[in-house]
Amino acid sequence: MSASLVIKVTAGADDPERCNQAFTVAATAVASGVPVSLWLTGEAAWFAVPGRAEEFSLPHAAPLADLLAAVLAAGTVTVCTQCAARRDLTEADLVEGARIAGAAAFVEEVVAEGAKPLVY
Repeated sequence: MSASLVIKVTAGADDPERCNQAFTVAATAVASGVPVSLWLTGEAAWFAVPGRAEEFSLPHAAPLADLLAAVLAAGTVTVCTQCAARRDLTEADLVEGARIAGAAAFVEEVVAEGAKPLVY
C-alpha cells in the first residue's frame, strides 16, 4: 500500500497563512516523492487562474506560484466544480495541468486505500 495525500484548500487570499500552509505541505510532499492531489475550493480556486498565484504574497513564505508549479509538475491540481461555476471559471481559464472535478471525484480520492486527506 502506497500512501498519498489529498489536500483540500478552503481558503485563499482571505486567509493567507492557512492557504500558504496547504500549498507548502503539498509542495513538500511532492518533493519527498509522496503522491499529492491538491484540491482548490472556495477562494483558493482563483490560484488555478494564470497570474493569480504570482499576485499572492505572504512574508517569510515561499512564493505561492513556485509551490503551485511544484505540485503541477509532480501531482494533480483540481478546482471544485461548484467553486469554478460560482466564479465563472472553465478549464480553459485554468493553468495548464489543472482540472475541474466535483465531489464524487474528491470522495473517490479520499477513500482510496492509503490516502490521507488533509483540509486547510
